[in-house]
Amino acid sequence: MIKIGKTQKLAILEKTKTGLKLEGGLEIEDSKGEVGDFLEVFVYNDGESIVATESKPLIELGGFETLRVSEINMVGAFCDMGIEKDLLIPYRNQAKDMIPNRDYVIHMYIDEMTNRLVGTAKLKNYLVSIAEDDIAFGQEVDLIVYGETKLGYVVIINQKYEGLIYESDVHEILRHGQKLKGYIKPIREDGKIDVSLTPLGHQSIEPNGQKILDMLKKEDGFLPFNDKSDPDAIRSKFRLSKKLFKKSVGGLYKKRLITMEKDGIRLADKN
Repeated sequence: MIKIGKTQKLAILEKTKTGLKLEGGLEIEDSKGEVGDFLEVFVYNDGESIVATESKPLIELGGFETLRVSEINMVGAFCDMGIEKDLLIPYRNQAKDMIPNRDYVIHMYIDEMTNRLVGTAKLKNYLVSIAEDDIAFGQEVDLIVYGETKLGYVVIINQKYEGLIYESDVHEILRHGQKLKGYIKPIREDGKIDVSLTPLGHQSIEPNGQKILDMLKKEDGFLPFNDKSDPDAIRSKFRLSKKLFKKSVGGLYKKRLITMEKDGIRLADKN
């Protein structure tokens, strides 16, 4: 069965003067192959006809991708999708008026009215907001940045989920449409998904916290110091004020890298 908007392998049924005839009644010009072989093509609709191309698309049906606007006209914006035909983003599907030569995160679907491939920049209704069984704490995931709120950056996770990177976890400006790797934080009680840009257990460790971690590792995972320890003893051991020591230990505890004991602190993985 021919799948519109998807890359697929179709059987070569016949050689023609200009190319090949494929299963499903499709023809492709300037292509070579032998009858009985399979040709990998992307299939799309161009007006009233179905077309196959060996060009590799930047986006496929159901996917999310950063695309550049190549043209604007009366019906909407057209984005370069890597093949001979551009992808239409109707005005009704634009979150705001699009501008030529700018990049936008786009979702591709089949319009029920026209049965043609179209794109939308209004993404929320096409994303899953509650974690399912295929997402888990600590998992490495692929991200696309597509929005920004007062809390941080909104991202697409693994071409499926909506997630959030908190501003406090970001140490550089992220661009709309930027792709990067991330790591799933503990799933929230409401099922919403938060993401870190560094592996869990190592993210955003400030220098004093790293110093304490390094000392814990040298001391077999335990140090007899806590928030009740003498300030002079803390300064002598760590070259830190008690205030800075408490702040760094608190940060390590929140990241679950250490545990608090009655007589000191201990590396979490030493328990």
